[in-house]
Amino acid sequence: MKAKDIILTSVLVVACSTLSAIGGAAITKHGSDSPETYETSEPAKSSRAYMASTPPNFVEVAERTIDGVVNIRTEKAVRMTQERFFDPFEFFFGIPSQRDPRQEGRSRQEAPKQVGIGSGVIISRDGYIVTNNHVIDGADDVFVTTNSNEEYKAKVVGTDPSTDLAVIKIESGKELTAIPFGNSDDLRVGEWVLAIGNPFNLRSTVTAGIVSAKGRAAGSGQGSLQVGSFIQSDVAVNPGNSGGALVNMAGELIGINTMIYSSTGNYAGISFAIPTSIVHKVVSDLKEYGTVQRAVLGIAGTNITSAATEKYDLKVSQGALVMEVADRSSAKQAGLTEGDVITSIDGHSISTMSDLQEAISTHKPGDKVRMSVDRKGKAMTIDLVLKNSEGNTDAVTRIDESSIGAAFLELSDKEMSDLGISYGVKVVGVDRDGKFFRAGIRKGDVILAVNNLRVSKKDDVEKVVSDVVKSSSDKVLFVKLLNTNGRINYVAVDLRD
Repeated sequence: MKAKDIILTSVLVVACSTLSAIGGAAITKHGSDSPETYETSEPAKSSRAYMASTPPNFVEVAERTIDGVVNIRTEKAVRMTQERFFDPFEFFFGIPSQRDPRQEGRSRQEAPKQVGIGSGVIISRDGYIVTNNHVIDGADDVFVTTNSNEEYKAKVVGTDPSTDLAVIKIESGKELTAIPFGNSDDLRVGEWVLAIGNPFNLRSTVTAGIVSAKGRAAGSGQGSLQVGSFIQSDVAVNPGNSGGALVNMAGELIGINTMIYSSTGNYAGISFAIPTSIVHKVVSDLKEYGTVQRAVLGIAGTNITSAATEKYDLKVSQGALVMEVADRSSAKQAGLTEGDVITSIDGHSISTMSDLQEAISTHKPGDKVRMSVDRKGKAMTIDLVLKNSEGNTDAVTRIDESSIGAAFLELSDKEMSDLGISYGVKVVGVDRDGKFFRAGIRKGDVILAVNNLRVSKKDDVEKVVSDVVKSSSDKVLFVKLLNTNGRINYVAVDLRD
């Protein structure tokens, strides 16, 4: 639920979810005369260019799509400053410690809840919804309210922080209105688009604008966000719009509104949406595998600059310049080398690193691609098989948390560096009915040790759990963890049935 604030120069790029509803705003109605239109020599209304440039029928598009956008409300229990630590005397012998009864009374009070608001898009009639990861991140409960004011509790199907996307599902018992996917690659700069969402918790708000740019690398390379090809528009987007729909004049979903470029946190004329070329692939993977099958080319690169042109004696002015090639990567095996310029993939032109990143992001490990490469003025064609980050083509399967009520992933070197630790395992999923949740462990916590054994891999945790479960006695895990507030805690997980 925590919005991402991504700094570009001196201006904030702000994720558009909100943690509080804002009321009492004045609403002003604006009107304008319709602009003139002119005949062209092109065939009239069958032309996409004609549709993009003529006065659009916003009413028809809004009416067709507004039921496909939902309000998302999240709730998260706020951890109290004073946490109750495990008392072995009470646990094993039933002997209560001599605690202050006033503190004991407070521990029984329900923890306060933090409420977040965002938007989501219904993508299938059976209740699958796509939204931003930052809208639901860390939530204990997720609730969906449709445009017809029906509320449902949602299940999280999967999340992908790298693209800031998530899929949730509701069971409505009836067919829902879904917005069909369009092809964001077909968008043209200047084309009319609508944003539908819940800014400031003002439900089912529709705003209009045009596509200002494509392939914009806003936020790319900063933080964990790995989208380098946003759709930029001047559609009004504000806190609460995150996860909402960006649709074209055919009523098709062409982007998920994600953040704005602003010095105040509110709309300032520039907004960004994740294109459906990325959304479609991420959603498909999350539904099938529970995690994204991310292909890796295995290079570090940059856009072509005058300095790079001089250094490498480049003969082309556009493309993705290869600066480094990783060992045992697809690029290395295919013969790519420093100074090569990738100009196309599978026939799609590559002008920048953002173009390359978007092209690779639509593929899975194991996919074959054909690249056009310029090497010191010589055009080459290179075929290669993409791999995953582990250097193979295996599919990464859904993490199973059913057996112990939690799921874990290894920490990256960057994550450990940011946290100031050299070992640990990240909790990436917790079953609310499971033993880990009841012990106070939450998604985002980092487990440092279990039963005095340091852990660095999820297998380390699972082995200790397995050994304790098989034990005839002492079926308790003593867990040392670093919680999301940055504090070291010790908790006991009772594994007894």
